[in-house]
Amino acid sequence: MVKKLTAHGNSAALVIDKPIMELLHITMDTPLDISTDGKNLIVSPVTDPARAREFKAAFKRVLSRHGKTFAKLAK
Repeated sequence: MVKKLTAHGNSAALVIDKPIMELLHITMDTPLDISTDGKNLIVSPVTDPARAREFKAAFKRVLSRHGKTFAKLAK
């Protein structure tokens, strides 16, 4: 899915479509953690810290195994 930023006053907003919100089990009231890896914007629902650590470890394993494939797909 390709999205463009939307003007929101003097700021820019990224609209998250309802199917994505449902997939992530988030609502308008869900706090979101916004971070970056230096190249990508990462938006994640704030969750249990232990679960977040497990997810980050799993993400690193997947990225180490399939990072080149993801880079090719992104082009």
